[in-house]
Amino acid sequence: MTALLWIDHFLASIGRSVLALLASIGRIAVFAALAVSHLARLPFYAREFGQQLLQIGYFSLPVVGLTALFTGGALALQIYSGGARFNAEAVVPSVVAIAMVRELGPVLGGLMVAGRVSSSIAAELGTMRVTEQIDALTTLSTNPMKYLVVPRVLAATLAMPILAFIGDVIGIMGGFLVGTQRLQFNAATYINNTWDFLEFEDIFSGLVKAAVFGFIVALMGCYHGYHSGRGAQGVGRATTNAVVSASVLILASNYLLTELFFSS
Repeated sequence: MTALLWIDHFLASIGRSVLALLASIGRIAVFAALAVSHLARLPFYAREFGQQLLQIGYFSLPVVGLTALFTGGALALQIYSGGARFNAEAVVPSVVAIAMVRELGPVLGGLMVAGRVSSSIAAELGTMRVTEQIDALTTLSTNPMKYLVVPRVLAATLAMPILAFIGDVIGIMGGFLVGTQRLQFNAATYINNTWDFLEFEDIFSGLVKAAVFGFIVALMGCYHGYHSGRGAQGVGRATTNAVVSASVLILASNYLLTELFFSS
């Protein structure tokens, strides 16, 4: 009987966890649908959108650029080391370019922006929730979704493809510097191999991924900050949950988008 009770409690705990997960997914889906629906409704707070575009896009350039630069350089070294086993060192330029544009540029950029932006948005909105500023907006007949959520989501969705493109260029440049200065590649040959093997689909898929990642980053920050618990502990939990959920969703959506673009 004791064993049966233990199994019953174990299965019940699994069931509660699954139901809680499904409920969270449902709440996030409803929140995302509300945010998207408000994009097509007036008023549009252009000043708030411009400020968020600056905060999310421009101020994220240093961290995205440095991440891409060192990733491209390390990737060139790793591909050269692995290719040397099969006398295929010449593939370094093409593989670095394709890997940066398709995967590493948007994914690493999205993760770095998630760490910087998603946590910032969650902390900001969580503090506003704790200090009842969000309730004050409603009292002043200002829709918090339109004033707080829509500008951040739209700014992140538009800024991330630009950040990813700049990161791709810097990452390829990092591979070029390592390839020509450390691995003794000819500069003209390296550039020609890079251009010859890159296709429009590679660049387009990476930019679409980046836009989706930007939407996820801002959405998770807004959702967890908007529904933050009371007190400093609630804001801290919302910040942590925003970064973790954004990072996991970026990796999961990256696989789905890769399957969509390159499954054939």
